[in-house]
Amino acid sequence: MSDPDFASSSRTSVLRGVALLGTGRPAGLRQFGGSSQSFLASLAPLIAFPAVFAVLEAAQGNNEAALRRLLGSACVLLSPPVLSHAVARFWGRDAAWLRFATAFNWCQWAIPAAASLLFLAIDAWMALGLPRDPAASFILYGLMAYALWLHWFLMRHGLQLSALRAAAGTAFVNLGTGLLFVGPGLIRLWLSEAEGPRP
Repeated sequence: MSDPDFASSSRTSVLRGVALLGTGRPAGLRQFGGSSQSFLASLAPLIAFPAVFAVLEAAQGNNEAALRRLLGSACVLLSPPVLSHAVARFWGRDAAWLRFATAFNWCQWAIPAAASLLFLAIDAWMALGLPRDPAASFILYGLMAYALWLHWFLMRHGLQLSALRAAAGTAFVNLGTGLLFVGPGLIRLWLSEAEGPRP
């Protein structure tokens, strides 16, 4: 008997799943496995890129900056799975979480694809002689809106939540990730201000 998780984690299935989910079709979830191996396979490429950049930066002698960048990337990448698991447990959706988290990781690659389409639209905008600043804002806010919608869509269908609960879960995960990323720096800044200038 074939392993459905193995079949779902194949390259073709992943690409098909990302394409379907990235364009608002829940059937794409069936293209992803629901095992821990599938989840780790989806996480590996996301971690590989910042790890390579950190190694290159360290090779140039910027060890502290490389470590700080690597830890920041790890926080941004690992916080959503942890926080979304809390959401799944809170609403009794533990069984669906691994497949959701696997799909969520792979679908992060849909955002650069959307950016490419936006840049093509901006090229057409600029070719018409229209101003550049509104175009840049369009790219920024367009990507932010698409990323939030995709996260909500995945949580809505991946964890089988109502639209309102999915919105609450999306807000919780994104705000929590942001706080975990900037929190240590804000605490360090607050402590340095509380101590005052050194004599």
